[in-house]
Amino acid sequence: MHAASHLDTLNQAQRAAVTYGLDDGAAAPPLLIIAGAGSGKTTTLAHRVAELLLHGADPQRVLMLTFTRRAAEQMRRRAARIIAHCRTSAGRGSGAAGEGGAAFPSAVRLQWSGTFHAVANRLLRLHAGTVGLDPAFTVLDRSDAADLIDVVRHELGLATKRTRFPRKATCLAIYSHTVNARHPIEETLETAFPWCADWSVELKKLFAAYVAAKQKQNVLDYDDLLLYWYHMMAEPGPAAAVAERFDHVLVDEYQDTNVLQASILHALKPDGHGVTVVGDDAQSIYSFRAATVRNILDFPAAFSPPAAVVTLEQNYRSTEPILEACNRVIGLASERFTKNLFSTKASKQKPCLVTVDDETAQVDYVVEQVLERREAGIDLKRQAVLFRTSHHSDALEVELARRDIPFVKFGGLKFLEAAHVKDVICVLRWAENPRDQVAAFRVLQLLPGMGPATARRALDGLAAGGFAFSALRSVRVAPVAAQHWPGLCDLLAGLYEDGNCWQGQFGRVRDWYEPYLESLYDAAHVRAGDIEQLERMAAGYPSRERFLTDLTLDPPAAAGDEAGVPMLDEDYLILSTIHSAKGQEWEAVYILNAADGCIPSDMATGAPEQIEEERRLLYVAMTRARGHLDIVHPLRFFVRQQHRYGDRHVFTPRSRFLPDEILGAFDCRSYGDDCRRDGTATRRPVSEAIDVGAQMRAMWR
Repeated sequence: MHAASHLDTLNQAQRAAVTYGLDDGAAAPPLLIIAGAGSGKTTTLAHRVAELLLHGADPQRVLMLTFTRRAAEQMRRRAARIIAHCRTSAGRGSGAAGEGGAAFPSAVRLQWSGTFHAVANRLLRLHAGTVGLDPAFTVLDRSDAADLIDVVRHELGLATKRTRFPRKATCLAIYSHTVNARHPIEETLETAFPWCADWSVELKKLFAAYVAAKQKQNVLDYDDLLLYWYHMMAEPGPAAAVAERFDHVLVDEYQDTNVLQASILHALKPDGHGVTVVGDDAQSIYSFRAATVRNILDFPAAFSPPAAVVTLEQNYRSTEPILEACNRVIGLASERFTKNLFSTKASKQKPCLVTVDDETAQVDYVVEQVLERREAGIDLKRQAVLFRTSHHSDALEVELARRDIPFVKFGGLKFLEAAHVKDVICVLRWAENPRDQVAAFRVLQLLPGMGPATARRALDGLAAGGFAFSALRSVRVAPVAAQHWPGLCDLLAGLYEDGNCWQGQFGRVRDWYEPYLESLYDAAHVRAGDIEQLERMAAGYPSRERFLTDLTLDPPAAAGDEAGVPMLDEDYLILSTIHSAKGQEWEAVYILNAADGCIPSDMATGAPEQIEEERRLLYVAMTRARGHLDIVHPLRFFVRQQHRYGDRHVFTPRSRFLPDEILGAFDCRSYGDDCRRDGTATRRPVSEAIDVGAQMRAMWR
């Protein structure tokens, strides 16, 4: 078998992307792969990594940047399988060399493969001194960062303002957006947080104090990892040292990058040689995280000569009629890379555009279709209901529960947000970094009789003792806490002294913590199972620092009591926001509330770029469907908090992203007494929705 036979499984466009620029022996010029939904993006990127290695690239000099650890691991595994296949095939042939006589790599060890934030963490520890960091820093997760910003907020007296100052979560969101978008705070407030625009002076003061507090405690938050990496790449010395490590840089999901990430990439490879980015501008839907579609749209022109563009249009997921509808929706976008998805999966069934009377009829229709398709052989877990905003599924959830139809809703409690998990993690974090006051306050107040004042006195004693945990033993505590105090002091001192010996540390923390679990929380047996699960995860890590950092940067999806819901039944329906559904696929997909005011959201129509992102959001939802797609448009919505004699229903037009001229791609149906009586649904102009904007805003807030 030919050494390059792995290319035989690729279509023509995929093969062009995989082999681009690899024949001249030098680092290839920059390449942008526009990968349409379901077009084999991961397969293509994995094959390109393998092809780089087969052409002699050093695995240790290849940098792979992704947005999830799972994606990085999947890429590594696929590349390894391809290399192994080629090695085996060559062994059956005339020799053990690849194309052009290059020896096959003995193994695929991509040491620099992971999320942007994980790679930033590693590089900052290696070059900490160049950016004024102590390499023993710890990383705050989002909730801990919010807690710290709240402490600073209270210390500055901002929480006692007579007028409503933003709360901690909003303050952190403003800080994060400002940092990642590289905007002045005034611009961030104007575009993303207009209700906070009067607080720019106070917020600047808050963020300055927040940064000082982090530096004092030797902690970084999630956004600092990119910010420090960005500043490191702005200095010639450290920038050259980092850039020299890598011959090839590959970036997945480039449409989801923010300004910081794009700037880091260009600093790594200013001429673009060795750079491959993969993404789809039509799936750029995360501007609320400061991601910008401009990064991918402007990528080719960022280099001279411009980057090459290879477009993947063959879809391996959906039927041809579904793709035709998707192409028509995104074809109305004001700016995009032109592509038309196509499929070899023929079908006579067009996607359904269903007009229903109201929200109640919408629920009835969806449940009816879900059960009908289940009887036809499509399991519940192969069906998904998608919606723009989490509360749009409220009425459906009630009806599913009433009919005893099991379901799981994506976007529930994150694993690290579970209080008992956070308790254990904070013990380890405090042992790793004695200056981490957020972790310390949480751990200290686990003890009976230990309040904030006593915890503050303990931390002052720790600081006075040079942050040696032995200094805690001399701190006086309340009599109720006294019997528990020596055990905690011994635990922390032992963990700190054994910092380089990770094995067994988690077990010691679990043994100390479990007696408190039942008194602190209900469902202690379920929570104990989460701790055991966490201990099994910890066993796979070489050090405490790696465990804590990876868990913070890429945590498991859900806590045990949430993750256990599907196990209550062999089958379950999927409910998900569209944002959470990206990257997933199901045999049957139902999209709720395809009405102006919902899609696009009434709160996201202030600027053309916001409306275009809402169009992409609908496109992403539609492209999740493999064989069946139902888009539901309720004619009326019930409006709460109206005058008792007012009209409590508002009529809403069909989504502006589904205009009359593209309806030929849909099977248009009506469902409900009013629709059946009239024989057709009334199409109301967009201007009418704008006239009732006040009612819509009241409904969706």
